Amino acid sequence: MTETIQEEKEKVFSQALNYTEYRALIKSLLADNKTTGANHSDAMIGYTLMNDKRMDRLDKTLSLADEIIQKVKKLDRMNWLVITEAWCGDAAQNIPLIAKMADLNDNIDLRFIMRDENPQIMDQYLTNGSRSIPIIIFMDEHYRDLSTWGPRPQPVQNMILDAKNNPDTEQAKLIEKLHKWYAVDKCKTLMEEYNNIINNF
Repeated sequence: MTETIQEEKEKVFSQALNYTEYRALIKSLLADNKTTGANHSDAMIGYTLMNDKRMDRLDKTLSLADEIIQKVKKLDRMNWLVITEAWCGDAAQNIPLIAKMADLNDNIDLRFIMRDENPQIMDQYLTNGSRSIPIIIFMDEHYRDLSTWGPRPQPVQNMILDAKNNPDTEQAKLIEKLHKWYAVDKCKTLMEEYNNIINNF
């Protein structure tokens, strides 16, 4: 009998990494001059190294708004699944906040899977037909989807879409612009978007 996507998610979730394990995996791979996925080029390893440092910094400096703290603490049993890759800059900018939220409540089980190792899951959550990451799947205790978020805050997504519609956009300048936005915003927009999702639980 063919597994349903819900059953597949439950199986994958049971084998997925928690946040501590995910961070440790990245550092272990970097020590061997590798990253997640099949592409271990200097560029991809460079992205991963920057992302690891970025997450180290965000883990130490991020603070949650009181409103979201109170809401998260009241949540019933939930499973949060993040589809990611170590080399993904948007993942590094957005994942630490969701990890801090999950730490507030023992009812929340937060796990991480790699996109390229789990196409059967990833392809259920495409963005305009693309395997964009990170994707966060908010599920109840029976692995039924309640909501999803991703792959990036809406203002950043708008910048990406504008760039795709402008063939003259230079990739390096776009990446610099995106990370500058993240630095100025300091996860405020992201917190608002997560807060709006939690309001519906």
